[in-house]
Amino acid sequence: MPDHTPGATPNLFPFLSYHDARAAIRWLGDAFGFEEKSVHAGPDGTVAHAEVRLGQGVVMLGSRKDGPLGLKTPGELGAVTGGIYVFVEDADAHYARAVAAGAEVVIELRDTDYGSREYAARDPEGNLWSFGTYLP
Repeated sequence: MPDHTPGATPNLFPFLSYHDARAAIRWLGDAFGFEEKSVHAGPDGTVAHAEVRLGQGVVMLGSRKDGPLGLKTPGELGAVTGGIYVFVEDADAHYARAVAAGAEVVIELRDTDYGSREYAARDPEGNLWSFGTYLP
């Protein structure tokens, strides 16, 4: 049974849509260190629902499909409309891993005025990810 004590478990779970969700799961692991938590198959080899974990954080994702949510990828829109920020202990090591895996870095590793060391990168389908030492 999960611990539902406030602060013990995240209560915010972003979800993303990918044309090739299986490739995205592999890439998110290789580049950003996410671990596959679960994958539920959909029709025709698609992914109906998947979860990847980094530390206590979980991101849900699935194969792109039309439906009531109408989620589109940044590539389809030709723009990024949001991003995901992830706390990491060692931004330098995380940055090096992402660069080695071929991540498209859009903000180089830097120190900010608010005390964070961070960078931002896009995944292969254009979603914006920021990683740093700032912990809200």
